[in-house]
Amino acid sequence: MKLSSFAKPYRVDDPESFRLNQYDPGDTGHLDINKKAAKELLAEGVERLSDLQERLYAQDRWAVLLIFQAMDAAGKDSVIEHVMKGVNPQGCQVHAFKQPSEEELDHDFMWRTTCRLPERGRIGIFNRSYYEEVLVVRVHPEILGKEKIPPKLVTKDIWKERFKDIRAFERYLARNGTVILKFFLHVSKEEQRRRFLERIEDPSKNWKFAIGDIAERELWDKYMAAYEDMIRNTSRPEAPWHVVPADNKWFTRLVVAAELVDALDHLNLKFPSGRGAARQDLEKARKILRKSG
Repeated sequence: MKLSSFAKPYRVDDPESFRLNQYDPGDTGHLDINKKAAKELLAEGVERLSDLQERLYAQDRWAVLLIFQAMDAAGKDSVIEHVMKGVNPQGCQVHAFKQPSEEELDHDFMWRTTCRLPERGRIGIFNRSYYEEVLVVRVHPEILGKEKIPPKLVTKDIWKERFKDIRAFERYLARNGTVILKFFLHVSKEEQRRRFLERIEDPSKNWKFAIGDIAERELWDKYMAAYEDMIRNTSRPEAPWHVVPADNKWFTRLVVAAELVDALDHLNLKFPSGRGAARQDLEKARKILRKSG
């Protein structure tokens, strides 16, 4: 079994016909694979990713942006930890976006994330992102009032307008050399319940749980509708969404690693070769070092 076989089944290439209920959170791709084999495959992927990231950093032409969205306890932190553990920290930046500050509320809804976009040669990871503005803000419309938008601009079309703005923004990034991969970690309501109970019953995990998580859970159907509409309206070839089954963490990690490795492989990344003046400088340095020996 090759890691690449996990890469494409969960990518949303036909957003118009996308329906979230067609994706099973417990899916493991109908593959005959156990956790031990999965760990071995993931280790291979992490090793391959380490090599590709070094080439990405050295070439200094492309940037990579990974966006993770999910319901609470879907495993975003776990995926980031396990998939990116072999990457050189110098070439990777992780940003978690929580409740916006007063300064952030005084700017447009994409300002705070735009300030954290990865540089060329880097992998940037958004643990939640500007997509919160069409998810939690849509489910909790009272939040919109805190964003200080002129009232006449807040119309019934605001979500369509935000989708349009996001598509334009991501198209702009892609045209300027940023590879965008977006992952919705699709956990079931029952598995979330199990993980919440584990966090409550295990003292070492109590810090991960907040009573507000229960209130958000009660809005599950509204969130699922918001996620479906978001994916339908913003999964595009230059910035595709991946609906990743998240009930089995080992499989979630494999899918994310496979898609990232596949995307980087397609960039044909190479170490810069010394040519022209650069080659002359290398030869000059070689002579100096040999003489000084």
